[in-house]
Amino acid sequence: MQLRDFLSLALILVSTMLIFVVALQAKGTGFGAALGGQDAGFRTKRGVQRTLHNITIALSAVFISLAAWAVAAG
Repeated sequence: MQLRDFLSLALILVSTMLIFVVALQAKGTGFGAALGGQDAGFRTKRGVQRTLHNITIALSAVFISLAAWAVAAG
């Protein structure tokens, strides 16, 4: 297995996990939030929301790094 194959497989796995984590975050928002119907109050993330938010940031950083590495190696 060459480096390019490893990077492609890693990108597929990380992107799948990223999609899953983002879908979990969007679960409770509803359609009204997309149209601006959500309250404008400031709320902090707690518990599972905070963990999912941090995982999303970490997976995004890994995805961008892998994509840059794949382009440089390609």
